[in-house]
Amino acid sequence: MRTLHTCAADGSAVLVDGERIAALGSAGELVAAHPGVRVREWPGILTPGLLNPYGPEILEGTYHPDPREADTYGTAPIGGERARAIFRADPSRVGASARRGVQRLFAHGTVAIAGELRSRPVLEVAQRSGLAFGARPDRLPGPVSLSPRPMVLLPALAVGGPARFAIFDVPSREELVAQGAGTCVATVVAGRLVYRGR
Repeated sequence: MRTLHTCAADGSAVLVDGERIAALGSAGELVAAHPGVRVREWPGILTPGLLNPYGPEILEGTYHPDPREADTYGTAPIGGERARAIFRADPSRVGASARRGVQRLFAHGTVAIAGELRSRPVLEVAQRSGLAFGARPDRLPGPVSLSPRPMVLLPALAVGGPARFAIFDVPSREELVAQGAGTCVATVVAGRLVYRGR
């Protein structure tokens, strides 16, 4: 099924057909040109999505607690030696934690990661999720974060290219940089809406 995603702040739109982008343009133009198509209206701006350079640190070196474990571990990601101890005590937690980590990445508009994943369960989770894999910068921008600074946007969307993008509830890219990736309201990977913030 084809879906047209429109963004209120910049008036942009992208038509998704399966896993590919079928058209790009203004919301008005594409709505008029494709009557009857399913339309999803979003606040904010359309972007190609973010690359997070900390793939291994977030998916292998961090424990993302299950909400049912909140009494024991809380709800925030756990890093460092405590995460390693959790994984040593129960290696089966690695894959489940990575799945929750991928959801956190999607919730921050991340559609690609960089860095070599060495754990087979984590690599399989990342591949199945549809995350793209990019080159890791020679110099990492700063501390490990779901909203790293400076942000790394993927190349511009193109008709015929993969339907992979993120929408942020900000009026401009400058405000996205200022407010961070936590403003994400929707992430699409391989044509699928993998995160919806509201």
